[in-house]
Amino acid sequence: MKIRKQLLTTILVSALAFSSQAVNAQMTPEATALYQEACTAEHQQDLKDAISKLEKAIEVSGGDAMLYTKLAGIYSEIDQYDKALENYKKVTELNPDDAFVYISIGSIYENQGKYKEALTAYNKALDIFPEYKFNYYNIANVQYQLRNYNEAIKDYNLFLDTYAQHAEARESLAASYYAIKDYTNASKQYQRIYEKNPESFKNYSEYGISLLNTDNSEKAVEMLEKAIELDPDNNAAHLGLAQSYQDLGKNDMAYEQYQVVLQKIPNLNTVRLDYANLLADMNKNTEAITQYNMYIKAFPNDINGYKNLAAVYKEVGNYDKAIENYLVAIQKDADNIDLKKEIANCYHNKKDYQTALKYYNEILAAQPDNLDIKSNKAIALHALKQYDEAISLYQELLTTKDDKTIKNNLNDALVARGHELVDKGDNAKAIEDFKSAIKGGYSDGYVYYGLAKAYRAEGENTKASENYEKAISINPDKTVYSAEYSDFISSLYTPKVNIDNTGNKVLPTISLSMDNNNEQNVSSTEKTPAVVKTSNVTIKQNEDFIAEGDKNYKANNYDAAVKNYQDALQLVPNDAVTLLKIGNIYKIKEDNTKAVNFYQKSIIVNPDYTDGWFNLGLAYANENNLIESQKSFEKVISLDPDYNFGYAYYALGKALEHQGKKADAIKNYKLFIKHNNDKEMINTVQAEIKQLQ
Repeated sequence: MKIRKQLLTTILVSALAFSSQAVNAQMTPEATALYQEACTAEHQQDLKDAISKLEKAIEVSGGDAMLYTKLAGIYSEIDQYDKALENYKKVTELNPDDAFVYISIGSIYENQGKYKEALTAYNKALDIFPEYKFNYYNIANVQYQLRNYNEAIKDYNLFLDTYAQHAEARESLAASYYAIKDYTNASKQYQRIYEKNPESFKNYSEYGISLLNTDNSEKAVEMLEKAIELDPDNNAAHLGLAQSYQDLGKNDMAYEQYQVVLQKIPNLNTVRLDYANLLADMNKNTEAITQYNMYIKAFPNDINGYKNLAAVYKEVGNYDKAIENYLVAIQKDADNIDLKKEIANCYHNKKDYQTALKYYNEILAAQPDNLDIKSNKAIALHALKQYDEAISLYQELLTTKDDKTIKNNLNDALVARGHELVDKGDNAKAIEDFKSAIKGGYSDGYVYYGLAKAYRAEGENTKASENYEKAISINPDKTVYSAEYSDFISSLYTPKVNIDNTGNKVLPTISLSMDNNNEQNVSSTEKTPAVVKTSNVTIKQNEDFIAEGDKNYKANNYDAAVKNYQDALQLVPNDAVTLLKIGNIYKIKEDNTKAVNFYQKSIIVNPDYTDGWFNLGLAYANENNLIESQKSFEKVISLDPDYNFGYAYYALGKALEHQGKKADAIKNYKLFIKHNNDKEMINTVQAEIKQLQ
């Protein structure tokens, strides 16, 4: 800071007033006369003559502090600081307790930029005369120049305790807070200055940046816009305004401000991180990546560059590049849990569940109660088919919080483990898992398909049939369900040998165990085209009835379901799918006659309806009507040779076999083998062929 001559003059006058009475008493009359002449010459601005008179007075008097003080002051006025200091030092030898002389010395050193020497002089004055509070301002100014900002703040505050209205001191105090990035106190001081005299306020840029850093971006915008209005080339104000706009979500305006600065200073790398963050927020990911890489090149040790770059790569689905940058960041901050979470998430997203687990375990070692990480770990275990651990962890999580997603994941894991147990032959345990999943709200047909397989393996045919039908009704598009169900039904064909009154055997007939349901099920969405035109309202009502019927069917409310389907047929009578559904219900209720009736109606409505023909064939077989059963399966094959992976050939083969037509039966069994890829079933059929041969 520059020395203020008005202040120095005040100090000198004070010094003279403080010591003149004592000094005049010691001065000789001749020296006194010369001193008075020197004062007159000084008043007349004849400083050269004043100096000459004072030097003669010193010679006459033998040296007097008053004379040296006056001489030093005049030398200061003409900027001959070395001579001024020489004379002030004479004063300190004659009068070592004169605080104001040290203040004058400090002022000269301060003006020369010798701030350490100035501080020593000011502190000496403070030791001598601590009651002189104005000296704190001198000390604070020097501390500021030495960048001892904390000391400067302390001394400015001590000064302002006495001189609260001193504008320059308060402005310097604000600047000191700003210098140490204590933006809270800086903004308070700038606010006080601004409110006191807004017309003369000049520190808009510093005030605005302080407001920005205290999360008052809206007010910061106001100040920074004024700063730019006063000085359009104020780059700090432009950057502060960019960040303020950015905080307020005004990304386009922020982008313009960054452009103003970067076009002038293209190598200004210090702002690239914030600029890249803005570009990422604006979904300008390619540009953001370029800016992050430039920032990293300039500041390779700042993990924020790597971390934010990784986040952009993660956003665009480039998990390998994201992981690459996260790993660089974690090398620089090995205990950063947030980084480990991001890395784990990337590995999880790229389905490298084993590596994700490694990081999940590290995170849980530091944060054992982190439920989100536990949940993600359970999902990873689930994906790795480590069902026991996954299920245990899901169940643990549910004791802490009732979460629908976790419940669904638990149910999925139970069903998956259930199917695995079926494959291993542990059907009892599998059934427990499937039932637990259903109890937990699992409703997809896959769980009923699993139950059907388990019950089938246990020989509980009625339950197997019920669950196959349930699975098919829920997921009619899953051809594997209906194919396996057809296989199951076909496997229940047993030759029935009757003995007539003479004791002779009659031709075997087909028999289906009455505890099984065997029809091909469908969904309400698989509609055959209506022959008659119907209104949109009628179609909607029809669909609503069918939907209600499906709901009652799934809930085993069969009578209600039949009523719903019949109501639907009143609106669209030529709906083959709905006719088939009613037939299926009568088959479940073991009313085979009615089942046949509705299956026949379905193929009358749609002669090419393969499901109708197939289910009709099964119903005829259940009545031991082998001829009609044969015709039905032949019709299915004529319409779709690949129907249900060739099971129509198998069913036809059974019908022919039970009629004693072994060669034709073998022919169809072989056709079944050509269309089917179930090795176990193929082995079974091959054994049957061998037996017939």
